[in-house]
Amino acid sequence: MTRVVLVDDQAMVRAGIAVILESEGMEVVGEASSGTDAVRVVRRVRPDVVCMDVRMPGGDGIAATRELAGPGVADPVPVLVVSTFDLDDYVFGALEAGASGFLLKDAEPEVLADAVRRVASGDGLVDQSLTRRVIDEFARRRGPVAPDAAALGLLTARESEIVTLLCRGSSNAEIAAALFLEPSTVKSHLSRAMTKTGARDRVQLVILAYETGLVDGAPRPHTSRLTRSRPRARAACSGCSSPPRRTRRGGSGGSRARRARGGRTAPSSSRGRCGPCG
Repeated sequence: MTRVVLVDDQAMVRAGIAVILESEGMEVVGEASSGTDAVRVVRRVRPDVVCMDVRMPGGDGIAATRELAGPGVADPVPVLVVSTFDLDDYVFGALEAGASGFLLKDAEPEVLADAVRRVASGDGLVDQSLTRRVIDEFARRRGPVAPDAAALGLLTARESEIVTLLCRGSSNAEIAAALFLEPSTVKSHLSRAMTKTGARDRVQLVILAYETGLVDGAPRPHTSRLTRSRPRARAACSGCSSPPRRTRRGGSGGSRARRARGGRTAPSSSRGRCGPCG
C-alpha cells in the first residue's frame, strides 16, 4: 500500500485529496499545513510520496522539497508538487529543488491517483498540458551550455538520441514511433540512462541533459509522428477487392453516371465498388 503525506495550507484541499487517494487503496499517513511542518512530519513517518503545495505560510513548498529531495539529500523522499499555479517561478523552482513531478490541482481524480503511484515507483511526471512549456522554460533559463564530455560519454549513441527526444517533450510512445522501436525498448534505454547519470526520474534526467549540454539551450518546435496528419486510405472495392480508382471531384464522369441513372443516386449497396462491380 502506497503511504502518502499531504502538505497544503487548506484543510479542505487536504481532505479532498485524502478521499481520492484512500478510495484508490492508498494510505494517508500524515498531513501538514506548511513547509516547515512538512519536513518534520515526513522525517517522522517516512512516506512513499509527499503531495506538496507550493505557496504556504510558515515555510513554502520549494524549501521543504529541497530539504526532502534536493541535491545532496542522503535518503530523498519522492515529492509530487500539486499546485494551482500552471507555470511560474514557484513550480519551476520546485522541479529544480528535486521534485519528481508536478500536477495541476484541476486534474481528474484518477490522474492524481496515477501520478502518486508513478512517483512512488520512481518515475517522474509533469502535467501533460505543461510538459512542453516546462522543458522550453528550462532551456530558456539555462541558455547554451558547453557540452560536458565526461557526462556525454556515459551514454550510448542510442541513449543520447532517446534522451534528446525526451527533452523535446516526447512520450515513450512518440519516441518509439520516431525511432521505429518498441515502447518497452525506449523505457529500457531511459532506465539505463538514468542509472548511468544518477538521475532519480525522467524529470531529473531532462534537467541533467540540459545542464551537461546533451541538448542545446534552444528549444525546437515539437512534432511527433503520432500527431502528424496522414492521408486517409481509400477502401478497396467491396465487390472484387480490387484497388480503388482515383476519382476526380467535379468531373464530368460523375455527371454522366447520374444522367445514365436518370438523375438518381446509386443505391447504398453499390457504394465503395469499382466500375465493373458497381
